[in-house]
Amino acid sequence: MTEVYKCELADEEQTLALAKKFSSVLRAPLVVYLKGELGAGKTAFCRGVIQSLGHEGAVKSPTYTLVEPYQLQGWRIHHFDLYRLADPEELEYMGIRDYFAEDTLNFIEWPDKGFGWLPGADIEVQIEYAGNGRKMTFSARTEAGKKIIRTL
Repeated sequence: MTEVYKCELADEEQTLALAKKFSSVLRAPLVVYLKGELGAGKTAFCRGVIQSLGHEGAVKSPTYTLVEPYQLQGWRIHHFDLYRLADPEELEYMGIRDYFAEDTLNFIEWPDKGFGWLPGADIEVQIEYAGNGRKMTFSARTEAGKKIIRTL
């Protein structure tokens, strides 16, 4: 049975608060897929998680670079945005396998664009518009994902 956690958030402040709570229970290695329309809050959620884990600088969207790396607390975080990926095979040329190791947290926006080249998700996060706020659904895809979702 899949573990699922659903919530509705009124604004970005609540999104960042949930990101902080989520970051407090993460364990590497972990792969998180983020799905939702443009502007739904995928990058805002990632920014909240990465800053909650100790990053003090800006967390920019990796739309043009495809990936932004962060080295924090003895583990590596990779924030991918595959929206502009023309062909999934491009991931092979950028050495995609090197980004997934025992000490990595990987957040992947638009994972469908990398189909066939990405490892499966431990957790899928679906973000949808809900009036002026957002509805978020976290779905566990592995045992590691289930453990995290149970603590939310």
